Amino acid sequence: MRLGEQICRGIPLNIVIALSGNLGCGKTTFVKGIAQALGIDPEKVNSPSYVLIKEYNVKGGKLFHLDLYRLEGVKEIAMLGIEEYFTQRGLLVIEWAEKAKGLMPDEYMWIRIKALSEYRRRFILSAKGKRYNDLLNSFKGKIKG
Repeated sequence: MRLGEQICRGIPLNIVIALSGNLGCGKTTFVKGIAQALGIDPEKVNSPSYVLIKEYNVKGGKLFHLDLYRLEGVKEIAMLGIEEYFTQRGLLVIEWAEKAKGLMPDEYMWIRIKALSEYRRRFILSAKGKRYNDLLNSFKGKIKG
């Protein structure tokens, strides 16, 4: 949660964050941290595995939380209308984003989460596109473990 909060502070709302990692590694908990930084009660945030998309109103836009776990293949994900969310005024967070690789926008941030133990996680942040590389560089020295 803490890393989700730290990343979300000070970033513009028109951002796409792709999350990947094994089941139970903390993807939804990470989104709860983002939600908290945006003023949303993290207790109201849960995995949209069955509804696929949840939207939360925030100042200046929305938090869009997508979960692609139950979807199979790019065609099924495309039918969901995922590409429409890339241009919405809001912060888009996609769990199981590796399933949508062929549909992702030209620029986005990718966060891979690996569970090291019950309470420890490794986060690997990468960026696609200049804007997101600049954003990633802006985190240097600001994110605390």
